[in-house]
Amino acid sequence: MKASLALFAAVAFAADAPVAPTPPMGWNSWDSYGTTVTEAEVKANADFMAAKLKSHGWQYIVVDIQWSDAQAKAHGYRPDAELTMDPYGRLTPAVNRFPSAADGKGFGPLAGYIHGKGLKFGIHIMRGIPRRAVAANLPVSGSKVRAAEIADRQSTCRWNTDMYGVDLGKPGAQDYYDSIVKLYADWGVDFIKADDMASPLHAAEIEALHKAIVKSGRPMVLSLSPGPADLAKADFYAANANLWRVSGDLWDRWQDVRRTFGLMEKWSQYSKPGGWPDADMLPLGHIGLRAERGNDRMSLLTHDEQQTLMTLWSIARSPLMFGGDLPSSDAFTVSLLTNDEVLAVNQHGGGSHQLADLGDQIVWESRGPGGEWYYGLFNTGESAAPCQIDLKLSGMSGAVARDLWAGKQIEVPADARFIVPPHGARLIAFRNPGR
Repeated sequence: MKASLALFAAVAFAADAPVAPTPPMGWNSWDSYGTTVTEAEVKANADFMAAKLKSHGWQYIVVDIQWSDAQAKAHGYRPDAELTMDPYGRLTPAVNRFPSAADGKGFGPLAGYIHGKGLKFGIHIMRGIPRRAVAANLPVSGSKVRAAEIADRQSTCRWNTDMYGVDLGKPGAQDYYDSIVKLYADWGVDFIKADDMASPLHAAEIEALHKAIVKSGRPMVLSLSPGPADLAKADFYAANANLWRVSGDLWDRWQDVRRTFGLMEKWSQYSKPGGWPDADMLPLGHIGLRAERGNDRMSLLTHDEQQTLMTLWSIARSPLMFGGDLPSSDAFTVSLLTNDEVLAVNQHGGGSHQLADLGDQIVWESRGPGGEWYYGLFNTGESAAPCQIDLKLSGMSGAVARDLWAGKQIEVPADARFIVPPHGARLIAFRNPGR
């Protein structure tokens, strides 16, 4: 009877409205804390989100990599880390960093705390099965197989030594993915960021993880990293995941932001409810406290560059996963995260695409659900320059315009040329009832 109910739940979950009907908005610990984030820091960021950001649509709190390492260090990964595991080779939180995980409770208490704030909880995982579980040949929960029977010791991550791949051609291999996802469902996980999956592509393990999520009966967002994803595999990503990274790691450097324009232009046609090309996290605000890259700092992007990033991610409808430490955010950073008109472009726009690329001047277009037409005007050059919208082509002559970052109605120049600062952006909304 229980098996029938679980199957019914899985089928119902798969048939309902898609998980991630709009681009997820949340916080991830990576840009601030790297591998070292603690339970107290996660709770502090959740408290801030609940108090200041939840009303603006932000909802996910995601603990990034190596939460099982009791001796995690700043500025990178600890090779051959002695990750904590349960008797079935499933990683568990290090209790010196996550005290509520003691006595086998795992992330359940922390997830409960975050759910109590009206938010959702997520974790990072690496592809495969822990090498220590394979060395000990631990049993797989709910299965007759053991770790060494399903591990592929030749399939390893280029930059992390924690795991071996799982050989899905071996009997019982799916059982391992089923077992870890069941554990996550029991904890109350809402979001899984699965790393070492998308580039290079490990299709069989992506499919196995997707199947395990469906089987669990718990809706969980599945996010694939790292990038760049393979454009030729777009349909595969969309069939098996909700987010997939289209870029390599993005940090607070202008060149990282600049290269994202071309990537999102290629991927924009694949954005749809339940499946979102992901331009990577937002390295804004107070970052680098104990991160992989750089030291404690405010984002090295200028204010104009930060507004450009938020404008592109919004009009291109990338997921918005903030990387800064929320409790120590300054007023400018908070203003980027609480502009409801800008966030509405990300959450409710449609038909997003690049309209023009004139070198340093780039124009994006999107349509709003209430008849609005959104234009992102970008100047990637080194001096202020005009950026033009062809209103006749767009059918917007005589339209009322609103500057969404300024939050006010504006007069549209006769030639529809708007001055944009260097490395800056403007986001203009038009409403023309006669169109």
